[in-house]
Amino acid sequence: VQLQAFGGGLVQAGGSLRLSCAASGRAFSDFAMGWFRQAPGKEREFVAAISKSGGRSYYADSVKGRFTISRDNTKSTVYLQMNSLKPEDTAVYYCAADERFADRATAEVTAYDYWGQGTLVTVSS
Repeated sequence: VQLQAFGGGLVQAGGSLRLSCAASGRAFSDFAMGWFRQAPGKEREFVAAISKSGGRSYYADSVKGRFTISRDNTKSTVYLQMNSLKPEDTAVYYCAADERFADRATAEVTAYDYWGQGTLVTVSS
């Protein structure tokens, strides 16, 4: 499956952005989807994940209550709505697809076999 993330940009602290990730090549509904991020000089970290049906979602503690992951299987797209953004949210955001744990999703980065190219989110203070 091929993934393409977009929607990043520059936003002031307290603002909002919505990231999208479009999938192609295989049945989107076979995969759980996750969002990860990587800030300069840091390791890639989990942000949010959603099961293949959309019935289960998980968030990192650092974004809980501010970010919302959702998916539209008819459009083969997963979204990440980001509200109340903080400068520490600045990172390259990646979407990823996982088939092995598709029923429940997972925060484990090694479970994801397919990755998009990343989209940069910059939050200014």
